[in-house]
This record gives sequence, C-alpha cells and structure tokens, in this order.
Amino acid sequence: MGAPPLNPRLQEIVDDFNAMSGKDRLQLLLEFSRELPALPDRYAEHHDLLEPVPECQSPLFLAVEVEPDATVHLFFEAPAEAPTTRGFASILHAGLDGLNADEVLATPGEFTSQLGLQDLVSPLRLRGMAAMLARIKRQIRDQRG
Repeated sequence: MGAPPLNPRLQEIVDDFNAMSGKDRLQLLLEFSRELPALPDRYAEHHDLLEPVPECQSPLFLAVEVEPDATVHLFFEAPAEAPTTRGFASILHAGLDGLNADEVLATPGEFTSQLGLQDLVSPLRLRGMAAMLARIKRQIRDQRG
C-alpha cells in the first residue's frame, strides 16, 4: 500500500535525500538550513503573531497565511545555531509554501520518515518536524473555518 503520495516539490526533496549516503544527507539538511527565508517585517517586529512549536528541541516559531484563493504561505523563525531545526523548517517551506491549502493538508504527517534521517538525527528532532507540519495544518484549518 505505502504512504500517500507527496506533492511533486516535496517528493523531489525526499528523492534528493534518498539519493545520498547518510553523511551527505546531513550536509543537504545543513544546506536547507542556510536557505530558510528571513521573516518579513510584519512578523519580525511582532513575535506575538508567531506560534511557538515547543516539541522542537530548539526554539522555533511559525506563522501560516492562507490567501482568499487558498494559497498557503509559511513563515518560520529558528536560530542560526539550530541548523537541524532550521533545516526541517526550510524543507517544509520549500516543499509546501505557495501550494493550495488542500495540497498542504493532504501531506502525510509521517512523510518525515521518508527523508532517511532516522539514523542521523534523534527521534525527538524528527517529532519536532512532524509537530511543525501538524501546527501548519491546524492553522490552515483554523483560517478556513
């Protein structure tokens, strides 16, 4: 049966990770951490608008905006000294930002296990990434009413 299909952008990221050996997967995660976009001023200057994700081992905050046409925009803040957490946030941003709300909601929560990082990062960190996705989905549902 297998896992539900991923959207093409997220599937490409999963494929990139799975095409590499363990050490190279960690390097790719670090590359993603450096690509996480900065917060726009409306969030950088108003942290109260961001939701904390306490399941992450490092401080991570996120915000989700759903446009009237159901396009989803994701915003993350994680410290530079937390490259794993930043990397996970950046993967979610690269794979989900700009998609339709239904496409984001269809992302399987367990997709994180498809990245092949189980032997490289702690289960607690992988749960943090799953928690980010769960909060993104909840914020989408809340905004759609």
